[in-house]
Amino acid sequence: MRPYPFTAVVGMPELRLALVLSVISPAIGGVLVRGEKGTAKSTMVRALAGLLPPVDVVARCRFSCAPDAPDPDCPDGPHDPATPGVRRPTRLVELPVGVAEDRVVGSLDLERALADGVSDYQPGLLASAHRGLLYVDEVNLLHDHIVDTLLDAAAMGRATVEREGVSVSHAARFVLIGTMNPEEGELRPQLLDRFGLTVEVAASRDPAERVEVLRRRLAYEADPDAFAAGFAESDAALAERIQAARALLPSVRVGDDVLRQIAEVCASFEVDGMRADIVTARAAVAHAAWDGRTEVSTVDVRAAARLALPHRRRRNPFDAPGLDEQRLDQALRDSGAANDPDDEPDPDPDPGSGPPGGGSGTHPDPPGRNGQAGDGTADQPAESAPSGGGGTGRAQRTTAAGNPYRARMFRVAGVGEGAHGRRSRAVTDSGRTVGVRPAGVREGRPHLVATVRAAAPHQRARGRRGRGLLLRGHDLRFALREGREGNLVLFCVDASGSMGAHARMREVKAAVLSLLLDAYQRRDKVGLVTFRANRADLALPPTVSVEAAAARLAALPTGGRTPLAEGLLEVARVLRVEAVRDPRRRPLLVVVTDGRATSGTDPLARAHAAADALAATGITAVVMDCETGRMRLGLAEALAARLGGEHVPLGEIAADRLAGAVKARIGRAA
Repeated sequence: MRPYPFTAVVGMPELRLALVLSVISPAIGGVLVRGEKGTAKSTMVRALAGLLPPVDVVARCRFSCAPDAPDPDCPDGPHDPATPGVRRPTRLVELPVGVAEDRVVGSLDLERALADGVSDYQPGLLASAHRGLLYVDEVNLLHDHIVDTLLDAAAMGRATVEREGVSVSHAARFVLIGTMNPEEGELRPQLLDRFGLTVEVAASRDPAERVEVLRRRLAYEADPDAFAAGFAESDAALAERIQAARALLPSVRVGDDVLRQIAEVCASFEVDGMRADIVTARAAVAHAAWDGRTEVSTVDVRAAARLALPHRRRRNPFDAPGLDEQRLDQALRDSGAANDPDDEPDPDPDPGSGPPGGGSGTHPDPPGRNGQAGDGTADQPAESAPSGGGGTGRAQRTTAAGNPYRARMFRVAGVGEGAHGRRSRAVTDSGRTVGVRPAGVREGRPHLVATVRAAAPHQRARGRRGRGLLLRGHDLRFALREGREGNLVLFCVDASGSMGAHARMREVKAAVLSLLLDAYQRRDKVGLVTFRANRADLALPPTVSVEAAAARLAALPTGGRTPLAEGLLEVARVLRVEAVRDPRRRPLLVVVTDGRATSGTDPLARAHAAADALAATGITAVVMDCETGRMRLGLAEALAARLGGEHVPLGEIAADRLAGAVKARIGRAA
């Protein structure tokens, strides 16, 4: 089936512009496309490849060297200048979510190396993507070290492999395009910063535009060839304009006044480091070339800043990405750079949606983009209006969270085999080597020394003479590595009236928010169960989006009786479901309560029975004791004992408070 035409995609001018600028100037560093599911992110990326011209490569070169300028360090080289080149389409290489590092960077054929003494390097996906596009769908679900490898290669233009006695370096210049759904979790800040541009996309709320999307999609599915033919002329015109911009790019000049303007804009948004300035300058140059000009102006700087700065101004994981455009315009005015007569918005900011000649990128934000609420922890009212007491006649209210702090570290006991993370001990395919395993037992990276040792005693029996080893499949040994895994951190929060004291609930939310921040940093999955009145609710199903958890926590109302048993039973149900969905991810239960149980018949006995049942599953649990005052009943401590977990007073969740408490105890003992 023919790919969907690029110019047939309805709307999304900012995404079009970002993709076009990246293929005009790959040095920008690629594009990260953030948006909800079903917004044509993948469709546009795949259509982009069809706009790019074919490339000439050296025949039989696995690394796509150009005949007129081959890579002098190409593993398949040196290339004979007389070798004829072949022409092939520009590649779009797609990286699967579960890809291993060896598949990305390439690897040595270990069995052939040991048996025949031949260093047979098998290139990976980075070699295939050279001089093309590398597309990573759901990039936020990749392991961090894989993303780091991709971004290193994209920035340096080369991929280097140093392992198992092989040292290979080859050219890897490509346009990196990543897509992600923020609901499934964010990229780490240090990785997010290394994407050149970022775009937020959302489905249109305009019925007329949605009808046009449906009309075009149905027409494409009914007859792809006829539908593509209808947009062939506009696609061809766009491809021609991209080529012209590429040819013009080396001639574009950036004056000192524009460089100062870029620096002052980046400084006004308090972005970290210098990458923002460099990317903005490169994108502004590409934008000028796209508009057919050889001089960068304020219009180019504004268009570049709207794409290069939104993801670099986030100060913590709960900040919503985006850019205040009024603040941007003010920064441009304050920079004092002289505006030339051309510094007016181009009438056609959407490349590919109309006749060539536009592309300023100065359109307003589409509905649902930017300007949304942030983490929900600031500027919240201390109380909501009374809205019933959850069946108890008491008013419920919502309390804002206090500021998060560095939280105490909790780990799951034992050694797991879960997803990569930074919390609990686990057997992983990275980390320090602690042993070896035979072939067929959760294979990973081959262990060279152990393989040689396993094969050496059998060489005479196998009739081997002379140099080299004769290997059999069962000789292979694989490294047993121990690293860290991410866990499922399931919060069970008491939202009853006994927790509703304003100061106490503020501190409780601050502690949970701090643990959420810790979970973000340790690559955990999080979930939120709340209980109040006469029921328990799964406020947030387990997810890797701690931003969603923070938002649910901010809106958590309090009031009513305390159905502790129902909360623990709901926890047990959630854990059973997650054990099926994600069996390798071990759970850590954090119960936030004062230990009271006041809802239903014989509430305390039912709560203890539910706790005993959870303890029988072997779960690692922490009870965050929120009881205050001089007369304490010790119910939360008793609950922790029932769960077989750790009892931690609310004030000791903070690492610095914990250190102070320990020092005080040592002082008293002395």
